[in-house]
Amino acid sequence: MGSKPDQMSLKLTVRNRAVLQVAMAFVFLIIPLTGWEVVSARENIPVHSSTNGLQGCDTLRCGSFSVLTYNIAGLPEIISSAKTKRASSIARIGRLINQFDVVNVQEDFNYNKYLYHSGNSHSFRTKTKGKVPFGDGLNTLSHYPVHQTVRIPWSHCTGADCLTPKGFTYSRLQIAKDQFIDLYNVHTNAYNHPSAAAARRENIRQLSAFIEKKSANQAVIIMGDLNAHYDFHLDNLPELLSKNNLKDAWLELGRQKLPVVTTRLPDDRILQVNNQTESIDKILYRSNDQVKLLVSDYQVQHQLFKNESDIPLSDHHPVGIVFSWQLLGSSAYENGLTALK
Repeated sequence: MGSKPDQMSLKLTVRNRAVLQVAMAFVFLIIPLTGWEVVSARENIPVHSSTNGLQGCDTLRCGSFSVLTYNIAGLPEIISSAKTKRASSIARIGRLINQFDVVNVQEDFNYNKYLYHSGNSHSFRTKTKGKVPFGDGLNTLSHYPVHQTVRIPWSHCTGADCLTPKGFTYSRLQIAKDQFIDLYNVHTNAYNHPSAAAARRENIRQLSAFIEKKSANQAVIIMGDLNAHYDFHLDNLPELLSKNNLKDAWLELGRQKLPVVTTRLPDDRILQVNNQTESIDKILYRSNDQVKLLVSDYQVQHQLFKNESDIPLSDHHPVGIVFSWQLLGSSAYENGLTALK
């Protein structure tokens, strides 16, 4: 992007990050650090006939899929801000997310085996990078094939965010034969004090530069915990939208325009968000000349992800929508789109 880092942003060198991670390893020596493998290689692609407003379609050229983004609070229970037991809560999350086609999770650190192996049925799951302090907490679970996953750590961070290699993942989500969408899972720098916000602005610029280079002319879906607000003067989310021609599902299905920017600190009661208020957990997207994307049914999932005592399973509510897609142009059939099952 060519812009210089903000002066108050902390640029973490590879050496410094390694030192911090080793220090964290000593703190959590009693916790095993092994990861978990993807367990399925099913090649069939689901077919959903609902087109949600797309006209003149059949199941070869159109379809739909549901998505969810969820910060599952998978830090070790002793330091987690979630109110429920982590192992049982994340096992429950793993089962509840089965009803969503594509799920991005953040903070999937120390309880990944409960997420993946306690009743989850997604056929495609990224291989976890590991526990604190070596994992980035980012994983994708999908009923659709996921290819070419790459993990990119942030170049800037502050405080506790420097103790794990937070960043974003890039994958190729296959929605039909030979048809893909670039899928991003993102977790940016937390907190709103000036130096933390400065690092987060650099995170957004780093992500934007990657999208410009790697996803040029591609349809894109970005889901994750962006820790940022459109109305906070120290954040730069509009820059991400404008430079990459992205839309925000919450804005498209609700407000239709960006909130007014203020110097007021954002409300940190993230469990109080609803469909009308801005969540830091966001779903962004764009179409291209081959795949048209439409969104519907934006939902902050207040009720589904709770335990038997009606307590949220994480310190975030997950956010979900339904994507409808249409292959554009008469060349769709000529490019090998014959049968999906």
